[in-house]
Amino acid sequence: MPYYLILILQAYCIYHAYKHGNAYYWYFLILFIPVLGCIIYLITQVYNKRDAEKIQEDIVSVINPTKKIKDLEKRLQFSETYQNRVNLADALLDLKDYKNAIPHYLEALKDGSQSDFYVTEKLVAANYGMEDYNKVIFYAEKIQDQDEFKKSRAQFLYGLALEKLGDFEAAELNLRKIDIRYSFYNERLVLAKFLISRDKTADAKEILEEIKIESQNMTSPNKRLYRTTIHEVEKLIVELK
Repeated sequence: MPYYLILILQAYCIYHAYKHGNAYYWYFLILFIPVLGCIIYLITQVYNKRDAEKIQEDIVSVINPTKKIKDLEKRLQFSETYQNRVNLADALLDLKDYKNAIPHYLEALKDGSQSDFYVTEKLVAANYGMEDYNKVIFYAEKIQDQDEFKKSRAQFLYGLALEKLGDFEAAELNLRKIDIRYSFYNERLVLAKFLISRDKTADAKEILEEIKIESQNMTSPNKRLYRTTIHEVEKLIVELK
């Protein structure tokens, strides 16, 4: 099997194991016995007839992301359902094609039979990617009273948009909501940098030290995933001494 295909297969299996909270020994099997370990994992933990097509789609989308977009566009043309439109918008958002994702989310919002929280949350993210901070605030404030908004990525982006527009007090109030132990490592690093910019160095140091301590208890996959973040945290700690 070509080397790059083995890497893709390993990446998929590790992602699946992490997402579903499977036992740590699977990581060792996948990493150190690549082909056989991946096959055993897929057969015992992933594969069944209903999942076969989904697995194939996921692997193909890693190799050729534009194919996934084209397939979703064809599916939407064949059947203009709410879910088909949102699936296409999500795929475009994943590729950072914010300009083309936004119209699909806006069209999906017109479907009054569906809950609008998910789509509005995605509009917050897409408009932040477009650096349209006024629209970020507009859509965030439409959902800010809903329970799902609290301590969410959308609230974090809302805080960043408020900072960009100079409302630092409201920005800090929202950004601090994401300071949750053993999660949101990248966002908490951004929060620490924000606090440093506001001359709240002691608070920033506390957050950075917490991330550093938490990083020592990370699984190997998470250490690789957040390697750059951890390195930057450690560098900032040294600079602030």
